[in-house]
Amino acid sequence: MSAPRARLETLPRGLQAALALGLLALLSFPFVGSDFYVQMVARMMILAIFAMSLDLLQGVTGLVSLGHAAYFGLAGYALAFITPAGEPASLWWTLPVAVAASALAALVIGFFVVRTHGIYFIMVTMAFAQMVFYLFFDNKVLGGSDGLYINFKPDAAIAGWLPFDLENKLSFYYFTLFFLVAVYAFLRRLLWSPFGRALAGIRINEHRMRAMGFGTFGYKLAAFTLAGALAGLAGYLWGAQSGYVNPELMGFHMSAHAIMMVILGGMGNFAGAIVGAFTFELLLDLFKDLPAIGGFDTGKHWQLWMGLFIVALIVFAPRGLLGLTQRSSKGTSGEQP
Repeated sequence: MSAPRARLETLPRGLQAALALGLLALLSFPFVGSDFYVQMVARMMILAIFAMSLDLLQGVTGLVSLGHAAYFGLAGYALAFITPAGEPASLWWTLPVAVAASALAALVIGFFVVRTHGIYFIMVTMAFAQMVFYLFFDNKVLGGSDGLYINFKPDAAIAGWLPFDLENKLSFYYFTLFFLVAVYAFLRRLLWSPFGRALAGIRINEHRMRAMGFGTFGYKLAAFTLAGALAGLAGYLWGAQSGYVNPELMGFHMSAHAIMMVILGGMGNFAGAIVGAFTFELLLDLFKDLPAIGGFDTGKHWQLWMGLFIVALIVFAPRGLLGLTQRSSKGTSGEQP
């Protein structure tokens, strides 16, 4: 089996059809779901963008980061800082500024961390993320442990004309869906570009890529920066939707959740990150709502059930949920996007 197929980079036709049906379901969901569930699905889409950004590092480049949430939280804080207390700020400049802030942070941190390998890379990314976390957690000027409120969603007006209103839940839902589809299409195209093939080569054998003349440091730094920018996009959307940011968005648990989403769906093709994000959130709600059995509150210990589920998945489906579809469609040729 070739390396691309082993990493689920190609999608069987059945899976492509399932993704198309999923997109149709997302497009039609606001017409059948209540406001609560529309907001919940919008949150899942935001986390799917976050998971895809990590999959660029973990699934494609082979860099496992335990500090990826730092860039997610930074963009949310950037939106909070630049939004005035009494009026909304323009979407058209706050979004680029927030994403650029996360990209710049990823570029600076990445300049140091991509020089390391293996367990050292993992630990250094976590160390930098913890530094960012405590910078905000211990600093009252930056909001402290209480975080910051974002009183208004960004304003999409252009010279007095309002193409859509993000204060409207339906508009925000489709705005988020647009970015979900755009990020997925961009990353799938990047996966098959010369840059993406170089990243895959670095994952498989970095020493060979270096011997062939590739500047692996530059490729890894570019991937790290791009992943940070996309995580920032997700963090911006999260802050705009929730109206609140706190240091927990940058914490280790948020990074760990993203890793579990990527593993849950299947690494290396970005569709797995989307499936993993939706599945993780659904399981989270399911396990938290489990009834008490006698004196034992099963819902309170949802982390235990989630952990057992992830372990079982790794044992029986090491390539994630999409790996199960590949196994069932063995013998069917996959197609490039």
